[in-house]
Amino acid sequence: MSQQGKSVMAQQKVGAVAVVGGGIAGIQSALDIANSGFKVYLLEEQPNVGGVMAQLDKTFPTNDCSSCMMGPKLVELANHRNIQILTKSEVEGISGEPGNFTLTVKRHPRYVREDRCTGCGECEKVCPVDLPANFNLGLNSRKAIYRNYPQAIPPTYSIDKGDKSPCTNACPNSVNAHGYVALIAQGRYQDAMGVILRNLPLPGVIGRICPHPCETACRRGEVDAPVSICALKRFVADKVDIEQWPVPEVAKREEKVAVIGSGPAGLTAAHFLSLEGFQVTIFEALSVPGGMLRVGIPDYRLPPEVLEKEVRYITRLGVDIRYNQRLGKDITLDGLEAQGYKAVYLAIGAHSSLKLNIPGEDAEGVMHGVEFLRKANLGQAPDIRGQRVVIIGGGDVAIDAARCALRLGAQKVSIFYRRSRQEMPARENEIEDALAEGVEIRYLTAPQQVLTRDGKMIGIQCIRMELGAPDSSGRRRPIPVPGSEFTSEAEMLIPAIGQTPDSLFLAESQGLKLTRWGTIEADEITFATSRPGVFAGGDAQTGPWVAIGAVAAGREAAVSISRYLKGEDLKAGREPKGKVSQENFRPIPEDAQIQPRAEMRTIPMSKRKAGFGEVELGLTEEQALAEARKCLNCMTCCECLQCVDACMAKAIDHQMEGGYEQIQAGAVIFAPGFKPFDARLKPEYGYGLWPNVVTSLEYERILSAAGPFHGHIQRISDGGKPQRIAWIQCVGSRDKSIGRDYCSYVCCMYATKQAMITKEHEADIETTIFYIDMRAQGKGFDRFYERARDETGVRFVRSMVSRVVPVPESDRLRVCYSDARNELREEEFDMVVLSVGLCSHPSTAELAKRLGVELTSHGFTATDPLDVVASSKAGVFVCGVSQGPKDIPDTVQQGSSAASCATALLSEARGTLITPPPQYEERDIRGEKPRVGVFVCHCGINIAGVVDVEAVAEYARSLPGVEYATHSMFTCSTDQQKDIKRIIEEYKLNRVIVASCTPRTHEPLFRNTLREGGLNPYLFELANIREHDSWVHQGDPVAATNKAKDLVRMAVARVSLLEPVYDFTYEVVQKALVIGGGLAGLTAALSIAEQGFPAIVVERSAELGGNARTLHYTEDGANPARYVQELIEKVESNPLITVLKNAEVTSVMGSCGNFVTNVAVNGAAREISHGVAIVATGGEEYKPTEYQYGKHPKIVTQKEFEAMLSTEPDKARGIRKVVMIQCVGSREPENSYCSRVCCTSAVKNSLKMMELNPQAQISILYRDIRTFGFKELAYQEARTRGVRFFRFEEDQKPEVDVSGGSVQVSMMDAQLLRRVRLDADLLVLSAAIRPRAESKKLAEVMRLPLDQDGFFLEAHLKLRPLDFATAGFFLAGLAQGPKFANEAIAQAKGAVSRAVTILSQKEIVAEGVITQVNGELCRACGECEQTCLFEAIKVKEVEGGRRQATVNQALCTGCGACNAACPTGAASLAHFRDKQINAVIRAL
Repeated sequence: MSQQGKSVMAQQKVGAVAVVGGGIAGIQSALDIANSGFKVYLLEEQPNVGGVMAQLDKTFPTNDCSSCMMGPKLVELANHRNIQILTKSEVEGISGEPGNFTLTVKRHPRYVREDRCTGCGECEKVCPVDLPANFNLGLNSRKAIYRNYPQAIPPTYSIDKGDKSPCTNACPNSVNAHGYVALIAQGRYQDAMGVILRNLPLPGVIGRICPHPCETACRRGEVDAPVSICALKRFVADKVDIEQWPVPEVAKREEKVAVIGSGPAGLTAAHFLSLEGFQVTIFEALSVPGGMLRVGIPDYRLPPEVLEKEVRYITRLGVDIRYNQRLGKDITLDGLEAQGYKAVYLAIGAHSSLKLNIPGEDAEGVMHGVEFLRKANLGQAPDIRGQRVVIIGGGDVAIDAARCALRLGAQKVSIFYRRSRQEMPARENEIEDALAEGVEIRYLTAPQQVLTRDGKMIGIQCIRMELGAPDSSGRRRPIPVPGSEFTSEAEMLIPAIGQTPDSLFLAESQGLKLTRWGTIEADEITFATSRPGVFAGGDAQTGPWVAIGAVAAGREAAVSISRYLKGEDLKAGREPKGKVSQENFRPIPEDAQIQPRAEMRTIPMSKRKAGFGEVELGLTEEQALAEARKCLNCMTCCECLQCVDACMAKAIDHQMEGGYEQIQAGAVIFAPGFKPFDARLKPEYGYGLWPNVVTSLEYERILSAAGPFHGHIQRISDGGKPQRIAWIQCVGSRDKSIGRDYCSYVCCMYATKQAMITKEHEADIETTIFYIDMRAQGKGFDRFYERARDETGVRFVRSMVSRVVPVPESDRLRVCYSDARNELREEEFDMVVLSVGLCSHPSTAELAKRLGVELTSHGFTATDPLDVVASSKAGVFVCGVSQGPKDIPDTVQQGSSAASCATALLSEARGTLITPPPQYEERDIRGEKPRVGVFVCHCGINIAGVVDVEAVAEYARSLPGVEYATHSMFTCSTDQQKDIKRIIEEYKLNRVIVASCTPRTHEPLFRNTLREGGLNPYLFELANIREHDSWVHQGDPVAATNKAKDLVRMAVARVSLLEPVYDFTYEVVQKALVIGGGLAGLTAALSIAEQGFPAIVVERSAELGGNARTLHYTEDGANPARYVQELIEKVESNPLITVLKNAEVTSVMGSCGNFVTNVAVNGAAREISHGVAIVATGGEEYKPTEYQYGKHPKIVTQKEFEAMLSTEPDKARGIRKVVMIQCVGSREPENSYCSRVCCTSAVKNSLKMMELNPQAQISILYRDIRTFGFKELAYQEARTRGVRFFRFEEDQKPEVDVSGGSVQVSMMDAQLLRRVRLDADLLVLSAAIRPRAESKKLAEVMRLPLDQDGFFLEAHLKLRPLDFATAGFFLAGLAQGPKFANEAIAQAKGAVSRAVTILSQKEIVAEGVITQVNGELCRACGECEQTCLFEAIKVKEVEGGRRQATVNQALCTGCGACNAACPTGAASLAHFRDKQINAVIRAL
């Protein structure tokens, strides 16, 4: 393609990739893509990335700390300028085409600003809400503001919120009940008072009289009874003296505001206006403050001193109250305006009673309820001692009047109400109290006339009612019953049927508009009246309502008046309080315990009628704490805003909103991960019923030092140490009854790991694993299993577990199972761990639907059988467990493989959207004495569980040159990197030591931190106190601590002598060398070419294709032989690929990015320059020496059998009895590894044989069936189709007899415990996969390591499975270990992705740790030149004609061999000078 064509294509394609899912697969993809020259959007629905791997304690088979391994990747991810991490995000839709997609992304707010949060954690300390910690699977609690784990990326905290809590939402004034209840539960009464006062200046008043709609809405009522929210408010008001509440300093303003009326609306408006600095004066018509609060509510409900105290609090803010000032008489609106008041708030209440409008209502002895209560409260009540009193009405005023009448000495008090009790508007508790005090209530009774004599009341005539159809209020309309009239003698009648404002004069003299009900007309949002500058609220505007409603009106009016006086828009951002979503709440916990509702103490009945003392005495502190702790935290975050006050960085924004944004991306990586199986779906094991039955992931958190119990192994029920722990395998796997008939791949190994780690924690705990087949099919897995069994003492029991039941007498658990001999057994354990399977993530189905990606019947992503990262939608690639169950290395490989496919698709757009890395200014430390900082890492409990890290840090402070020393949980976390940079600046450090773990993975991280902190990165030393100390001295903490001190002392001695070293750059040869022309090698070569780079394939044989040529079919219907043939054609026709057959590598020189390799092609030498090399030399089938192979024609290998089934089907049809023997050449002492493919090969060939000859009798002799993942389905089909499986033990292998000319196999059946003899028309041996014989020679030539089995050794088994430790070299296929064809393909593409991170660079930065020659000491003897294996140092003539050794920087590997050979000391390795090494030795 022409350059112009490429340019046009680049313009059409977007140089960015969206990675959906922030687990280890997504992280690996993101890093590879970003390091290959593309922009990455990493989308994760959780607040932090890391996935399930972040929850693991350690990983098998190395037992490395999972957090430590992830640490460097997370830090690189966080600091990468070309990766934008979008957490709390989900894809809503996709449009466009491959190369140019538009993704619509929904962003959920985290309520904490990522650009400000420092991760200090102060917010978390003050949050009152305790919730089950999701990250720890509910084993402990977390706060509503949280960070899942110390190394979390982003390190920003996050707040979880649902819909507004029902209690807060139901409150007319939106008082944050959730907030203050949560704080009360923590015993933080001052803080609770602060939350209440935010909206409500009358907490003691409202806490006594409110009808508490909050409680009606409380979801706790679905469990037992609503929380006593109102009583809790009162408790706080009684507990915290409001008169001691600090008055905030407020800048005073000039504007004066008049508030007419000192009821709840007026007092509230005055309070909030004064907090804004306005000069507020309240004009009150009465001689006392409070309005209806003071004169309309009896003292026994609201003691005057409570009201007066809260009024005094308001006046302390600067509010002036003037009494006996009646509007229209003593003051007018015009007059106030003339006095300089810029705004007026009318809160005059509703003090006039509604009339009964019946004959005799004006008689002596008739007093309306409002007037009666006012007189009673002001000490002016009429003398009614001995009288019979009738009250008409059913509301609170009626009840209050009745109870007051009793206290004033009435002989009999009766309430007549025209509806039934169900319709009675008074509060139920008030009705009950009235009845208890002796008030008579007659329902369905209505007055007709007042009976009088001489103008005085003597009785009342009534009529009985019945209920008809509902009226406009929704209540059933009362209808008179004809002929039911009756009279009742009484001396006093108190009508209490309603109130209305005395407002007619306002329209007549004050220029205000009234409604038809006589209330003041005002805007429903702003409360502005028809007169400019005049606002109204409370009962005068709404009509009679509850006090909390008047408070709400006063608060809103204060907002409007403030805006009015400031010239702001009164309505901006304000809407009428309407319906809001009330669905997204925390689920009610299934284990919520039914608890009684707290009931307030009351004074004895004998004291009630004797006076007006307060009846309810409030909650005790014990009651209040218990009641508050019943809160369900419906909203999650209670919005108490304590975190806002605690955050010095001002990072918390509770008003943060989510939204939608669109992302342009050329490709999508689909990696949503998985969820562990819900063990409650297997109730027979007791999960969710018995507390000491836990899942495997829960046990990971128990083991973790950063987990709920800090790494201490304990039972959930009592916190005690378990003595016996059982693991039950295949929970949610290999179980067709629940739709989980596949194998989850990792369960056997993680159980083995957990059992081993348990023994490391507590050597005396007995560990037992109940398993069906031990599936240890990965690299190093079998040795790991054997070490657990033979060295660590883990007990393995082959069995089928039927149930787990509790043993009440001992609080233990009884495991009932059938053992390998089919005998029923029972054992008791203290804990049971369920090894749960891997299930597709709950979000996968909907997400796949949005992206247009097809799923399998099990909910995993459907992919091509051979190209496992290719989804059904072009341009969308899949990786990780979302494609199917797998271990971490396979996940990482797939992550890189998907990255390779995405970047190949977009190769023309490489580099178009990237941001170059920042440059940091380096501080010149010349002339400074050493100022060393020492940072000691706990590494969870990997170090701190053995070493006394505090003592080591304290010791470090005493060492010469150490200016600062500390210790931390995980020094590799992002937070700690920030701290190190801060401390470097604050203490002017010029050297840094970290005492931690694994220099190979962590040293680059810390060096980069020094670079960002302004220091040369080589002024750093890592003291490895994990691998070199805590791990090897677990049994002797004292010695381990002393050794850690020694290591730190040695590090200090060395670091004090370190000098700045400077890296250098050189050009990258943008070409790849692929060694091996099999399936993996060809895939790698083609993938390199698709990236736009040349590739040279070196194949030792005369033909390409390797082992794949003999793979004719797979268990899932693929044809690798055909695939590889097509692949060969593509490779050979690609102009960017050069194929060299009959060729082998003879030598390799150079370094990453710039290698020179010599290759012998048909005997002729050829020199190749390249930047990277991928080793894909394949493997070969073991040729058995056992089981009579080679001695009888009817004995073949699986590979030979497959060839027969494919190419000679007629011959196969003639075979009736087939016997297969597994593990031939595998899992032996000298070859202690599983060949991975053998069991599946036996199964697929059996099924093929059954297709050709349904009458064939096939017997498979096995030790463990290892058909992992979806290959399990083929195994189950084979069993269904009649294939027989016989298990044998390792020490009782089958025997083959060919002496009679036929083939007979005999074996001891491990399950039947008897010998079985089988005649075989064909004996098929499942032979092992071996590394190629030439691998050893190639490893020597290329200086690459092999593992103990002869396969090439990766840099790190888990997180760098495609890299060699030597930079620039990568591996794939059978050269790395046994694997299936689709795994080899994925691995090859993944290796290319890793390689392209180098090839995509124009220049590469090389470490400055190379040899330097002191010309004054060099005598040009040539010893160094003869020693160097890399031809990096040569004796040459230099300026002045003098000869001396010179170093080629690009070729020098820094091995130091020339240093040792130099007799004069002229050759010296930078960063490893003799004086630096000698200082370490002397320090020891």
